[in-house]
Amino acid sequence: MRSNLIVLIFVVFSGMFANAQVVDVHGEIIATSDVDGIHIINKTSSRFTISDADGTFTIPAKLNDTILFSGISYQTKEIVVTNFIIASKQMPVYLEELVNALDEVVVGKILTGDLLSDIKNAQLTPELNFYNLGIPGYTGKLKSQTERRLYEASSGGGLIPIFPIINAISGRTKRLKAQVKFEKLDDCVQRMKSKFSIDVFNNYDLEEGQKAEFFYYCQDDPQFENLCKNTNDMVVFEFLQSKLVTFMTILEAQKK
Repeated sequence: MRSNLIVLIFVVFSGMFANAQVVDVHGEIIATSDVDGIHIINKTSSRFTISDADGTFTIPAKLNDTILFSGISYQTKEIVVTNFIIASKQMPVYLEELVNALDEVVVGKILTGDLLSDIKNAQLTPELNFYNLGIPGYTGKLKSQTERRLYEASSGGGLIPIFPIINAISGRTKRLKAQVKFEKLDDCVQRMKSKFSIDVFNNYDLEEGQKAEFFYYCQDDPQFENLCKNTNDMVVFEFLQSKLVTFMTILEAQKK
């Protein structure tokens, strides 16, 4: 009887952990015409991406997440992430062309193929975490080498913590704090470049060097550090769009 109870508890907790497991799902858009730039939105976790020229994409997801696919020439489609998708980490997606659109009456939210508009209209819901399930779990980020050095430099045991005092006096702790801040901001810049470049520069003809310069221009904004902690992609996207308008004005002024 006791062994059966243990097995039951193991199965229940295994299922709960499986539900919380986030994996990178690799997919391919299959359609009769252009598959470049299809908008893929995880409505459950408020994450999004777009497909490459060959229709491939990668998006973080977990069991029972709802993934929405939107393209201006196709009917919108939603797929709920299944156990098979989590296990295989693959998601082939078949899209149907949008035909006779003018003869139809659309009721409710409209997905236009414009990324920012589609994200706003997708009715995104908050992501489920360990604590929603009643399970304690570590959800923090692993420390970088510099962060570990800072922790070692600023902590110590004993009645009088000698090493933290020495590191503070010598300026080592201050230098490590500045290095940690720099690394975090630079990492944030690289994430933004990878995630938002295609959509942000969609209507602008900029050289690669100018695109890189734009993101570092954004980094100088006082709001940037707090923005790096924001998990809402839509807020970040809107910030980048507003900064790009000013950046383009500066570039035009430099040409004169």
